[in-house]
Amino acid sequence: MARIFITGSADGLGREAAKTLLDDGHQVVVHARSAGRLDAVRELLAQGAGAVVGDLSDLEQTRSVADQVNRLGRIDSVIHNAGVYTGAAVLPVNVVAPYLLTALIDRPHRLIYLSSGDHYRGRASLDGQDWSGHAARGSYPDSKLFVTTLAATVARLWPDVLSNAVDPGWVPTRMGGPGAPDDLRLGHLTQEWLATSDDPDARTSGGYWHHQRRIEPHPEVGDLGFQDQLLEHLARFTGTRLAAPADASRLRRT
Repeated sequence: MARIFITGSADGLGREAAKTLLDDGHQVVVHARSAGRLDAVRELLAQGAGAVVGDLSDLEQTRSVADQVNRLGRIDSVIHNAGVYTGAAVLPVNVVAPYLLTALIDRPHRLIYLSSGDHYRGRASLDGQDWSGHAARGSYPDSKLFVTTLAATVARLWPDVLSNAVDPGWVPTRMGGPGAPDDLRLGHLTQEWLATSDDPDARTSGGYWHHQRRIEPHPEVGDLGFQDQLLEHLARFTGTRLAAPADASRLRRT
């Protein structure tokens, strides 16, 4: 059985994925934004889930989340599920936090990043982006283009890790709204499959997936220059770079 860490698992697709994986016998570490939000995962904790706490819009709290996860022991898979649709935290939560957690959590076997079909409307422009969220300039489509590119970049730089992005569809969660037309179960099935399955398709890397089908992402996702620029911007902002493949220390500070 796998050990899986899921960000943003107090509600929505993250909570649904955690519940399904626990029911299937896997070990799960859930994440809540604050101690008060742990009440929302009480049922999952009663099933044996571990828990970490931290606001992913804050750099230091995100570092703390990584430390908490590492103290719990080696993780097999991370599902970067946490996300927001509007407001100042769009870039910090949707892009910066997945980057920093990727850099700081002891390298797992599999990484899954939640994207969106909206990433096709994203702009491959990094100049003027406010990664802190103070200026609230980041758009949701931009953030999902960036995180999809991050998934592809990690797949390129870390060949020993299976790194993929998932479009869960427009599903009836708090973010999606009650009128969302897609199937809620299908909305979390693909990330569970990528996190745990021995299916040969699930053991590939660098993909963009929708309902267990690999499809073509925005063309900029595969642009190596854009990938490198994105990493450089995030490294400068966070003060932390992704480790090179041969770097056993896992990270270095800029």
